[in-house]
Amino acid sequence: MSLHAWIIYNGHLPSNKFIDFAEWLHSAAIKRNITAEMIPNHELLAFLSGSSLELRQTNPAPLPDFVLFTDKDIYLAKQLELLGIPVFNNAEAISVSDNKITSYQILAQHQLPIPKTIIAPKIFNNHTTIDDAFITNVINSLGFPMIIKEAYGSFGEQVYLIEDKSAMLSKVNALLGKEFVFQEFIHTSYGKDCRLHVVGNQVVASMMRTASDDFRANVTAGGTMKRYNPSPIEQNIAISATKAIGAHFAGVDLLFGKNNNPIICEINSNAHIRNMYDCTSVNVADYIIDYIVKTVKPKH
Repeated sequence: MSLHAWIIYNGHLPSNKFIDFAEWLHSAAIKRNITAEMIPNHELLAFLSGSSLELRQTNPAPLPDFVLFTDKDIYLAKQLELLGIPVFNNAEAISVSDNKITSYQILAQHQLPIPKTIIAPKIFNNHTTIDDAFITNVINSLGFPMIIKEAYGSFGEQVYLIEDKSAMLSKVNALLGKEFVFQEFIHTSYGKDCRLHVVGNQVVASMMRTASDDFRANVTAGGTMKRYNPSPIEQNIAISATKAIGAHFAGVDLLFGKNNNPIICEINSNAHIRNMYDCTSVNVADYIIDYIVKTVKPKH
């Protein structure tokens, strides 16, 4: 009997690019003769009471053999897991990936290369200043220019290049009440990085991204892309980072440090794959589905 899958996406997001990943996975599943349905998250009600934990559906249907979860609705993902359904990626991996502070902590715990990073202290937005001694300590530790990066953000947004103390204080005051980090600026990787897409124990596709007039290389922010052949060290780091956050697949962005030594910039458990296909002609969705087919067994 063939596998039955749900592919869950966020039904409230306005842009089609957020549904795009789900559609690629759906097409790849159909090619493998998997019965697959695309379902917006708002059609699944995670219901809790003192006597039950269940899933109530707008259009009732049997529960699937597995779920491909392309959203960041981690509580719905967790509800599915508690009902015994394998979820790819699982709620914990999505949560860790979504919060850059948490992901840097875990990567550091696994002794994987990341930029020098200082976590901003918790500041409530009804306060107007941050301790000057703390600011001085950050400057002495990282120097200028430095990066300020919010814990939550995508497509290179919520990442700021800070040139001096005045700009630093201005940005810190603007971010009061939010979670963010101060981070070493990797000069040798200005305007360029590489993305390695990991599935299971292998890097299945890679591209280099370059921007001519921005320190960020994201294609969404105007960067260009070309096929990239990662070194064995870069591949090992990307695979180790994916495993460290508990993901089955992920897009891992690497910076080029001194002597081109790879440094992990970010890791995304739900990395979009259209740009990777346009650049490399590799359909990452096919690899994801093949990996899951080898992992999941039908209920019947």
